[in-house]
Amino acid sequence: MEKSPRASRFDWQRWLPGLATLLHYQPTWLPRDLAAGLVLTTMLVPVGIAYAEASGVPGIYGLYATIVPLLAYALFGPSRILVLGPDSALAAPILAVVVQYAASDPQRAIAIASMMALVAGAFCMVAGLLRLGFITELLSKPIRYGYMNGIALTVLISQLPKLFGLSFDSQGPLRDLWQLAQALFAGQGHWPSFAVGGASLALIVLLKPYKRLPGILIAVVLATVAVSVLNLDQQGVKVLGELPQGLPSFTFPWLSDIDLVEVLLGGIAVALVSFADTSVLSRTYAARLKAPVNPNQEMFGLGVANLASGLFQGIPISSSSSRTPVAEAAGSKTQLTGIIGALAVTLLVLVAPNLMRYLPNSALAAVVIAAALGLFEFADLKRIFRMQQWEFWLSFTCFVGVAVFGAIPGIGIAVVISVIEFLWDGWRPHFAVLGRVDGTRGYHDIERHPHARRIPGLVLLRWDAPLFFANAEQFHNTVMAAIDESPTPVQRLVVAAEPVTSIDITSADMLAELDRILESRGVELQFAEMKDPVKDKMKRFELFHCIGAQAFHPTVGAAVDAYLKDTGVDWQP
Repeated sequence: MEKSPRASRFDWQRWLPGLATLLHYQPTWLPRDLAAGLVLTTMLVPVGIAYAEASGVPGIYGLYATIVPLLAYALFGPSRILVLGPDSALAAPILAVVVQYAASDPQRAIAIASMMALVAGAFCMVAGLLRLGFITELLSKPIRYGYMNGIALTVLISQLPKLFGLSFDSQGPLRDLWQLAQALFAGQGHWPSFAVGGASLALIVLLKPYKRLPGILIAVVLATVAVSVLNLDQQGVKVLGELPQGLPSFTFPWLSDIDLVEVLLGGIAVALVSFADTSVLSRTYAARLKAPVNPNQEMFGLGVANLASGLFQGIPISSSSSRTPVAEAAGSKTQLTGIIGALAVTLLVLVAPNLMRYLPNSALAAVVIAAALGLFEFADLKRIFRMQQWEFWLSFTCFVGVAVFGAIPGIGIAVVISVIEFLWDGWRPHFAVLGRVDGTRGYHDIERHPHARRIPGLVLLRWDAPLFFANAEQFHNTVMAAIDESPTPVQRLVVAAEPVTSIDITSADMLAELDRILESRGVELQFAEMKDPVKDKMKRFELFHCIGAQAFHPTVGAAVDAYLKDTGVDWQP
């Protein structure tokens, strides 16, 4: 059966939302997009170079990773406002793999970084096609804070040696900090480099509150002029040097003499961090623009952009929380802003690469350090500590894991902690024995309402969690304890199952065994308010008919009425 033209149009618009926007482009948007694109370029260049250097690859590849992804996302990305490119949050996981296998060889470094971009791109694209855009929500807010604080500290420490004009092989965040301290105490710091970098950092921080002033651009330009005019490069201040002239070529990156598992895990870690940042930023601007959010298409578009970056000598990329606000403040209306920015960077690389020859490395380090400072989250952690201390300590544990072991193991620690947190909540869920409170409708927790009246011979038990392998034994023990502690001999137990959203094989087998044990003690097992999807699972597990259709009641009140009718117990609701 052929699809209608309308269905076909809908399909391609779904996969190429940027192209759909451009086809419906309004001429009145062009001046604003053009101006925003040119303003954006002033940040794309220094930031792209700085984050590439922070990732362990030459600065030119940061520009390549700016040009190609912006063009790719303009077609496949659903957000009209997001700006993509190299990002400070990705520098640590990229650097962790690059420094291990590159051996100070820039060609090996970019090959490894490009391989990670391919892995990240493929992961995001497949996840988007499988509609797995929800996966980043598996990390709770405190754990995300812990991870990002660890990343921020790792990035900051990685740039401190460059700020002081030093260079040594990375051995991990804390060891690097110790090496730096030893070098400074030994008098090895290069203070002219620190003067340039420190002044640049101070200027960026001071100008940050003034949103309309391009603080990064101002600091970088002044630092470059100072080095050129005062000949500081001849006094030992390390500079970027002459950039290669030309555009990136299509290259499939491959190195066989490295641990591909490390590259794979690093690429996946980058993908998770990248999409977590992108999804948050996308939702923020979608709310401002009153536009819908499509996390699956967002993941797919991010994947295409990373894939394109990896195939054209680029590094992994993400959305930018610093460049996106610049584009918005400059009046950006559509993805054309990113296209104009990419074309302007391309023109710079082709025509005037020497403009950045005297750009000092310590100033680039200052740009990355300023971005890392913006990644730290303390204010909300104070609130979390005040409200629920154990979640604060989870966040702190994740932070220490990243700071001590590095970014790649850190993402693993974050995921493991999240899984443990989830299992812990389901493993020991809240439950309540219910009774009738005079003057209040329904049935309520007898611990919170000690004067609640209980029905003789009936136990009403509410279980506030799904039933699965981790809490099946706990549910069994809870039921038996509730029966043993009943003030009257129990004839029937009714589980108020409205909060039970799912069961698995383990819990189904437990219920079958529990039914047999209760039956041997003369106690009937019944349920109230169970959701239909859960009933469907019970039927599939051959449990529904075993217990009996009459054992399922639409409400707790109906279960109580049925009990009173069946047993003749004299009790007034």
